[in-house]
Amino acid sequence: MKQYEVRDMALAPSGHQKIQWVKSHMPLLSGLEEEFRQTRPFEGVKISLSVHLEAKTAYLCLVLAAGGADMSVTGSNVLSTQDDVAAALADSGLKVYAYHGATQEEYDRHIEMCLSCRPNIVIDDGCDLVSFLHDRRPDLAEEVWGGCEETTTGVIRLKAMEREGILKFPMVAVNDADCKHLFDNRYGTGQSTWDSIMRNTNLIIAAKTVVVVGYGWCSRGIAMRAAALGASVIVTEINPVKAIEAKMDGFQVMKMEQAAPLGDIFVSATGCAWTITVDHMLKMKDGAILTNAGHFNCEVDMEGLEKACVEKKETRKNIMGYKLPNGKWVNVIAEGRLVNIAAADGHPAEIMDMSFAVQALSAMYVKENYQKLEHKVIDVSGEIDDKVARRKLAAWGIEIDTLTPEQEKYLNSWQL
Repeated sequence: MKQYEVRDMALAPSGHQKIQWVKSHMPLLSGLEEEFRQTRPFEGVKISLSVHLEAKTAYLCLVLAAGGADMSVTGSNVLSTQDDVAAALADSGLKVYAYHGATQEEYDRHIEMCLSCRPNIVIDDGCDLVSFLHDRRPDLAEEVWGGCEETTTGVIRLKAMEREGILKFPMVAVNDADCKHLFDNRYGTGQSTWDSIMRNTNLIIAAKTVVVVGYGWCSRGIAMRAAALGASVIVTEINPVKAIEAKMDGFQVMKMEQAAPLGDIFVSATGCAWTITVDHMLKMKDGAILTNAGHFNCEVDMEGLEKACVEKKETRKNIMGYKLPNGKWVNVIAEGRLVNIAAADGHPAEIMDMSFAVQALSAMYVKENYQKLEHKVIDVSGEIDDKVARRKLAAWGIEIDTLTPEQEKYLNSWQL
């Protein structure tokens, strides 16, 4: 097996520069790197990782390698890999199989190459690696102790596998950790989504009407940042409780068919498919902008749009315009793929510092406990959440109060 398959090794210096920049803004991972170099908790452990392959992910890989892990790395989206970062990781001695703009066949081949190390631990983003292993390389499952899943969509897929009784090893739902979804999904997705939309359109957000599909943690961040930029925000939902939350947070709430004629910019972040359909698009304003901040490119019905359009053209880099049968145009950013990473740099480094600290510690948890874990989706331990939160506060120089013995006794007693 080749040591790496990347686009161009000559790009490595640029990738090293990017990695060094994010490292300087990721104190939690930097602290873990120092610890791992001394303790070598992953000595002899083979890890296969499939996560959006950009600088923050690369630094996580280097931290795990510093702990002794034999790392095999690939991307989790055909447009999110940054070729210079992939080259830098390969230049650092890691096994890397990914490049930007891969075909589906190349993407699948890279996943299989990443799994060829016969991993003990898998780290996934969207469940592509795990589902590929189950579908096409089930012979590897016996050697896998367990793994970690980064995203809402991935956890949904894993829970479906668990329900069907086919999950062959335990998977930690990193996405569901407090130190992940409360900050990464909300503040990370909120900022990085609008960074991508603004840099790719060069349009103002103030005074526009933004339609946010869903009101989970990612969508909350997107709606919050849109409002802060001066937009009028409409939320569509299927969950009545979340719809109430959106209304009480100050947003209009309505069905998608009612919102379609009103929106200037549409952002879907649900983990579900076909949330924006061709029927919705036919009701939209001429020039409406469509984006997806969920994992897969089916939230905006791209297959249906390709069939329905009468003409299409690139209207700007990373933006494809589609002319509908009614004569109106809609513009889709990044092929309907994950907009904040397929057409930008993803979440801020400080946010991913927390998420990837949870990842690294969860991988350690799998290594230390896999023999007693069931083949299910399991929660991140409260100890890991607490450790990451306290380290983040320490990095900011913040101290918080602690309970006195009397307070602890009061809280643990039913008597006043």
